[in-house]
Amino acid sequence: MRLLLCLIFIFFFLQHPSYTSDMRVMMIEAKKNLLMKAKKEKEEAKKEKEEIERRILENKKILLEKIEELKRENEDLRKRKEELSKELKDLIKEEDNLRKEKERKEEEIEDLIAAIRSSAKETIGLLNKSPQSAIIRGREKEIRPILNKSEFPSLRSIKRMIDILFQEIGLSGEVRVIKGRFIDRSGAEKLGEILFIGNFEQAYRTKEETGFLLYSEASKRLFSLSRLPPRSMRKKLSEYMDGKSESVPVDITRGAAIRQLKYRLSLIEEIPKGGPIVIPILFIGLVSFILILERTIYLYRKDHNSDRLINEFMLDLSRNEIKECEKICLKEKDKPVFRVLFSGIKAMDLSKEELEDRLEEAILNEIPSLERFLSTIIILAEISPLLGLLGTVTGIIRTFHVIALYGTGDPRLMSSGISEALVTTMLGLMVAIPVMFFHTLLSTKVENIISKMEKAAVSFVNTIKGKR
Repeated sequence: MRLLLCLIFIFFFLQHPSYTSDMRVMMIEAKKNLLMKAKKEKEEAKKEKEEIERRILENKKILLEKIEELKRENEDLRKRKEELSKELKDLIKEEDNLRKEKERKEEEIEDLIAAIRSSAKETIGLLNKSPQSAIIRGREKEIRPILNKSEFPSLRSIKRMIDILFQEIGLSGEVRVIKGRFIDRSGAEKLGEILFIGNFEQAYRTKEETGFLLYSEASKRLFSLSRLPPRSMRKKLSEYMDGKSESVPVDITRGAAIRQLKYRLSLIEEIPKGGPIVIPILFIGLVSFILILERTIYLYRKDHNSDRLINEFMLDLSRNEIKECEKICLKEKDKPVFRVLFSGIKAMDLSKEELEDRLEEAILNEIPSLERFLSTIIILAEISPLLGLLGTVTGIIRTFHVIALYGTGDPRLMSSGISEALVTTMLGLMVAIPVMFFHTLLSTKVENIISKMEKAAVSFVNTIKGKR
């Protein structure tokens, strides 16, 4: 570059007229200078080239070393990449296994939660139906958070549900008497002793009465039965609650049998369902029992202590103590056997045949008073079942009339006719059976008295005959 500038300078310089003469000299010197300078620059350039070559060689060596190092690093990275690729495949496979395990665990957890919620629902249903909830309140509220699908059931709620369930299992198999409140028959809340026989039966006792309790699932309260149980049941309940008895009536149907007590009607409540035929049946029953009572008292008085007195009479007669015999007859003149004997004393002077006739006549005179009303009683006993049968027929006719009008869709429409048919038959038999029974007893009693009179008359005749 410098050489080019010098040549340009010389060219312009040589064009000037004043310098033409010295041109050659100057050119020669310039040429020498340029040659020396060029030589010098050449040497410097050579040195510079050599230096550059040296540095290039050094850099090449360094680069080659770097390349080798990079190759080694590349090989290491390739191997690392292969290892990482293999590890990635293993991780992907493990991730897939873990995802599947997670899905399986989630399904198990969902199934477990569904089972827990189902158990909670069943437990709440069990608690709602349990009569223990009338005393222990609010148990189902502690379980309801488990049913909330927006929240995961807590271990505390699950543990509490298990505790409540075990508590219910324990109480359902326990017999205990506690103080508690219930709704009495008048509809007022009352405090009293409550007997729990597991979950089968509940009974109560207050100062006024003892009876059974029913559990209402809707209100979770205990209600006393609208009707008191029979006296024998109340006595057994009271004795069992006091620890005086080892047995107690238990309703294994959980209240179904106890509920039947309130539909159980007494005889007085059943009678009006029999219709108008009931009135004559009851009238016949009343008249029959009045007659039976009158005959029973009458025959008892006519035969009371008569055997002993007859023996005394025969003993005095055998001793010929006629006055004593008359005193006994006069004292016991209300008894037919002694009236017969007294008629025999009056006729003892007659012959044997006449005496027997007189005694037989006296016996015959006594029989009508002894058999009085017996035929009436048996007639009434035979009429009452016939009236019951008449009520049955009228009730059946009434039932068929209802069926003809309204059909058989509603059995309650036919209940009045069926009740009339059954109640009248029942009342007729209830009157007839005991009346016939007492009629038989009274007839037997009359026959015994007649037999005593006949026996006393025969003994009297034989004693008089023996004395003659």
